[in-house]
Amino acid sequence: MKQSFWKRKRFWQWSGGIVIAGCLGLFVACYVYIRGLDVSLINQPLPEATLVLDKDGKAAAQLSSSKIEPVPISQMPKVLTDAIVAVEDRRFYSHSGIDMKSIVRAIARDVVKGGYSEGASTITQQLARNLFLSADKTLGRKLKEAAYAIKIDRTFGKDEILGMYLNRIYFGEGSWGVQGASRTYFNKNVQELSLPEAAVLAALPKAPSRYSPFQDENQALERRNTVLMLMRDEGVISIEAYEKAKAAPLGVMKSDNGNDLKGRYPAYVDEVIREAVQTYGFTEEQLLTGGLRITTELDPAVQNAVAEVFQNESLFPASQPDQRIQSGAVILDQQTGGIRALAGGRGEEVFRGFSHATQLKRQPGSAFKPIAVYGPALENGYNPNSALFDGPLNIEGYQPQDWDHQTRGQVTMQEAIISSWNVPAVWLLHEIGIDRGLQFAKALGIPLPKEDRQLGIALGGLSTGVSPLQMAQAFSAFANKGKLHQAHTITKIETSSGHVLVERSSKAVSVMQPGTANAMTSMLQAAVIQGTGKNAAMNRPVAGKSGTTQLPQTKEFEGIGSGSAKDAWFVGYTPELTAAVWVGYDRTDKTHYLTTSGGAVPAVVFREMMGRALAGAPIVPFDVPPISSKSLDVKEEQAETEKSGKEEKKPPGHGHEKGKKK
Repeated sequence: MKQSFWKRKRFWQWSGGIVIAGCLGLFVACYVYIRGLDVSLINQPLPEATLVLDKDGKAAAQLSSSKIEPVPISQMPKVLTDAIVAVEDRRFYSHSGIDMKSIVRAIARDVVKGGYSEGASTITQQLARNLFLSADKTLGRKLKEAAYAIKIDRTFGKDEILGMYLNRIYFGEGSWGVQGASRTYFNKNVQELSLPEAAVLAALPKAPSRYSPFQDENQALERRNTVLMLMRDEGVISIEAYEKAKAAPLGVMKSDNGNDLKGRYPAYVDEVIREAVQTYGFTEEQLLTGGLRITTELDPAVQNAVAEVFQNESLFPASQPDQRIQSGAVILDQQTGGIRALAGGRGEEVFRGFSHATQLKRQPGSAFKPIAVYGPALENGYNPNSALFDGPLNIEGYQPQDWDHQTRGQVTMQEAIISSWNVPAVWLLHEIGIDRGLQFAKALGIPLPKEDRQLGIALGGLSTGVSPLQMAQAFSAFANKGKLHQAHTITKIETSSGHVLVERSSKAVSVMQPGTANAMTSMLQAAVIQGTGKNAAMNRPVAGKSGTTQLPQTKEFEGIGSGSAKDAWFVGYTPELTAAVWVGYDRTDKTHYLTTSGGAVPAVVFREMMGRALAGAPIVPFDVPPISSKSLDVKEEQAETEKSGKEEKKPPGHGHEKGKKK
């Protein structure tokens, strides 16, 4: 009997020791496991949106890859944090990341139901689940959740945890974080929330769809009042405040844009991103998540004027049902090179979409004549009254024709520009030499490949083509008396704390003599007043050049009238701004091309954009010396030539002696 007693005693001693050792081992294992958990991710700052500022330093657009707009807990109203704690985790400030009372209660409920619920999750556990764990409902996941919650609670302060939770939790209707929710449901910043509004938001995390005030107002109101009652019972609001808030309407105000800076000016913002990446070496991730402040050359008044014009369907030709006639435009300040506005295309513009202003490459037609022919000719001694050949021309098989299929023998340079004659331009390029045309174009920011070393460039026949941005930049040198500023959007990039990372210094490069630019401005003014650019004329001085490119001479386009075109351009400037406009189809074929009326559209778009953009600006003349409008009489010049014994200007080829290259 005695021996049996000692046997039982030893059994219980061993059993107890094993249990104690097992518990101790389990405790040590849990301790080691929890200690080894990495919760550093939670301490990383949330991606912060980058702001794009206009030329006056005002916020114009926002860049962000994140759906969260973080707000420090210090800026959240106390009624909101109290409401969240009251409804989600009333012992939040006293437990160690997990609430044992709630866990025991939840386990008992799970045993009865035969499953796993979320009812015992504390705020800290919810944060751990959102950041580190999958959404499956298993015992293993619940244990991991508890372990992470304990580690988080030991690593961070309660207010830090609550702030991180409120910035990451989902509130329904596509809103993550309290700032997004506040904008979505009340169209205001979180700092401005009232007690009943805070209770509405606190009611949502449990079941965002079920309690959304946009889905079921009665359900949302009932749930809000439950939150208010819990706040009253916890003593964080008075009975009077409870009664007053309970009687208040929901007060929700649906906002479609939430943050009205998101998605603004997509074509312009795309160019800002491209410039920051290609010119300054930023990564797209840095731009989208770095909380930078990018000051740009954007002028909202000019940009809005461009947007208005591009939304006006009456200013563009009717499109084919299966494809819209497209367009791209750029407006820049010739005094600085700052891009004031961009139109990436017609129709809905999307972030990181194709830009017809900066990415498009098309042949510029006659709009290229000032760049490849007349500009370099002026630089090399010609003047607006110089006589140019306009007759049958054949240069090694290349036989250009004027658009009216007529010839005039000789015309002045100014006459050739006004009427956009082709033969004089080709003849003149041959006279000065193709290399001079290529060099001048390169100086204006348009380097051409070796394939373009041919006379066709006089008429804009380029192998690759140019963008509206390149054309606007090139013409800006004429507008700025021969000085070229690199076209750009960015003037400064800094951190949110004000540390300057990039600051542009404006440096102009002299690319031609001031006299050349002045002469070109005078001739291009005449082209607008009385020539092919007359559709761009308005109640202020304008200089510019139109351009069209013909349909390809292929079998596909046989039978289509000669007045039809593939591309249409207008590039011009006022004393204040320079602009380029392109119009055409993205895919040109036998059913998608521009008619004669369509060729005039770019000049009309230019006029409408510039008229709106400069509506409040005083009208000032171009600061250029006047050039005589008198054209040389061809017969008189020929007589003078014969009298003086000088050789008459003749075309090269067909028995004519080639002109000397200057």
